[in-house]
Amino acid sequence: MHKKYPLYKQATQQWQKAADFFELDRDVRTILSEPKNEISINFPVRMDNHELRLFRGHRIQHNNILGPFKGGIRFHPQVDHDEVKALAVWMTFKCALVGLPFGGAKGGVTVDPRELSSGELMRLTRRFTHALGNNIGPEYDIPAPDAGTNAKTMAIIMDTFMNAQNTTNRNAQRHVVTGKTLTVGGSLGREKATGQGLVYVLSSWAKENNFDLSKCTFSVQGYGNVGYHAANILEKMGASMIAVQDHTGSIFNPDGISTEDLKNFNLSGNPIVEFENCEVIEDHEFLGLPVDVLIPAALEGQIHEENAGKIQAKVVAEGANGPTTIEGENILKDKGITILPDLLANSGGVTVSYFEWTQNKTSSQWPLEEVDRKLKIIMDQAYAQTSQICKEMKTDFRTASYIVALRRISYAYQERGIFP
Repeated sequence: MHKKYPLYKQATQQWQKAADFFELDRDVRTILSEPKNEISINFPVRMDNHELRLFRGHRIQHNNILGPFKGGIRFHPQVDHDEVKALAVWMTFKCALVGLPFGGAKGGVTVDPRELSSGELMRLTRRFTHALGNNIGPEYDIPAPDAGTNAKTMAIIMDTFMNAQNTTNRNAQRHVVTGKTLTVGGSLGREKATGQGLVYVLSSWAKENNFDLSKCTFSVQGYGNVGYHAANILEKMGASMIAVQDHTGSIFNPDGISTEDLKNFNLSGNPIVEFENCEVIEDHEFLGLPVDVLIPAALEGQIHEENAGKIQAKVVAEGANGPTTIEGENILKDKGITILPDLLANSGGVTVSYFEWTQNKTSSQWPLEEVDRKLKIIMDQAYAQTSQICKEMKTDFRTASYIVALRRISYAYQERGIFP
């Protein structure tokens, strides 16, 4: 990860650039300049060898003017306070952009989950949830999966939180997390939601620019949940994935790489660099490959001033949060490359999380077709509003998406006022 400057600084510069465009009210700007709550916790976990190990976790609650705090929890060795703070800011604006009744939050624990046994991981998750206590809640702050966590992690968080409530009220707490397994209240379509939403946004851009996605080539950086599902959906539309990069290396095949076969190969514990009929290339070559669409779906800061100049794609669709630094973005814009920003392109995940939260509150489950239909409506609307601002104010997609979000937040403060 490229971290020449704090990630929170990048997030702040992005939204304040948009705030300058339409002269955001100074009081609202002041409120948004810092998170509402910042929680850091050191908590012990009993390891399999019976030794205690101390872990550090964070939960940053940025803003809740539009609704309960909402944001993922990640388990990753690079998690730190600055990163979680930036991610919480992005969640505030992401939820506002797509019109969800949520605010923004984020959480994380500094740990490599691949180094822990399943038992250690369960105990870590339960201890962190217990330590957070009432700092999360189904109508207050609702976590979801992120890097290093999954539906199983959410089920454990839910169970831990529910068992801390009184007996008669436990089942009313089921929507304390989203992104759960279907068995314990998850939503159909949640697993593919971020990738599905990205493809909806990419399709809207393609339609507006007379670009044929069915004949395009694309590369994916990060072949986890977001990268795989976006790739798989594009492949079913006729597009061809010709390159993939993850933490084990980079592969290339100009004739195309099967998204499903690569996923199954990877799930079997094999590194992607051993996948058949592919050329193993150097990591620094990956971004420079001639593709139509580049999907960075790994971690933040991957496209920066030292490598952005190599990119030849027509459009970069950001599946990850903050994958492009400000310097990297300026280089891409100078090259005429369109960036579909994270705020817009990867908001499908939190949107279907909202659907899950709503289903839990009403003890219902929607069919997949209804989830996809509702998601498409919201993503299409968000794209249309963002694209309109781009044209009206002659600005880029990222700035336009922040303007749409900031206007919603600003209107809420104007109508509600500041208490007391």
